[in-house]
Amino acid sequence: MIILQVIPELEAGGAERTTLEVAEAVVEAGGRALIASEGGRLESELAAIGGELIRLPVASKNPLTLWSNMRALVALIRREGVQIVHARSRAPAWSAKWACDRTEAHFVTTYHGTYNARSSLKRRYNAVMAAGERVIANSSFIADHVRREHAVPEDRLVVIPRGVDLARFDPAAVTAERVEALARDWRVDGVDGPRLLLPGRLTGWKGQREAVRALAGLPALDPAPHLLLAGDAQGREAYVAELDELARQLGVADRVHRVGHCSDMPAAFALSDLVLTPSVEPEAFGRTAAEAGAMGRLVIAADHGGAREVVRDGETGWRVPPGDARALSAAVSAALSLSPEARADMAGAARNYITTHFSARSLQASTLRVYHEVLNSSP
Repeated sequence: MIILQVIPELEAGGAERTTLEVAEAVVEAGGRALIASEGGRLESELAAIGGELIRLPVASKNPLTLWSNMRALVALIRREGVQIVHARSRAPAWSAKWACDRTEAHFVTTYHGTYNARSSLKRRYNAVMAAGERVIANSSFIADHVRREHAVPEDRLVVIPRGVDLARFDPAAVTAERVEALARDWRVDGVDGPRLLLPGRLTGWKGQREAVRALAGLPALDPAPHLLLAGDAQGREAYVAELDELARQLGVADRVHRVGHCSDMPAAFALSDLVLTPSVEPEAFGRTAAEAGAMGRLVIAADHGGAREVVRDGETGWRVPPGDARALSAAVSAALSLSPEARADMAGAARNYITTHFSARSLQASTLRVYHEVLNSSP
């Protein structure tokens, strides 16, 4: 197979990681894995697995650029003999769809988010993600959304949950030296209290405000818990300043650590005592919650979206009402009060649930199966 995936950038997000996992599967199956993108942090990993980057300005929403990208994709499809174009974002999906309409290539999409439609024009813009010969939803939550928004027939819709690299996110594979090095880099090696990790880019909908308020609302503990915010600001300096001021006003500034982007998330989870994913808007899947569970870390997630499929409330972690800092604080307090035996039992259940239901290998096999179905359905 010669598969071209199209995604705006190759930075450290769930869609980008899935793109690499699928590229790896294509290469392992003896095919060629091409990715049209503006590139990013994951370029070296793509090269290491044998994928090929075609640099195009596909992050742009400019109509002229979309049309120019379409012409470049048509030339690429014909030159390289691309059989399937797999689009993972709306703007480049339009270019990819137009290119497939002008060639023999098949068009497949993955619907990675809810893409809120507040107008008929926006709904029309989003509809390209439901126009694939197969539309892959990364959770049952997203599949239900696609059915409601676009009435996609069941024979074109398939649910393939995002996967976790179980070899990478394995507690036994993370050395103490890696964890200690990360603690030094983050300047939390001297922290005695529990470490609460919130992984995710610094943006309001990820729930950092609620986490800071929850930290401040905890009963007095000795040693006191610390909150680690692991993620890029991506230029949102006003939001960063707001978080800093909020922590100062609530008297927890010395216990809130903005540690930036992390390239060693297994070590980050190993460093933490509890993982928070309190997004105030629903996550399509909740990959960080799944990765944390694979590492045997307990998770407190917002009770909506794909997180409901990843975190089993009271069994593998907890779910709390989104945007409710008091409920989040209460859940943190309850988690920290667990006995070592109860914590170990819940952590074991979390790892078992994730390894059983959300492996990267399962995602890869299911995606390759979709590719074969599409190719075999051609006249």
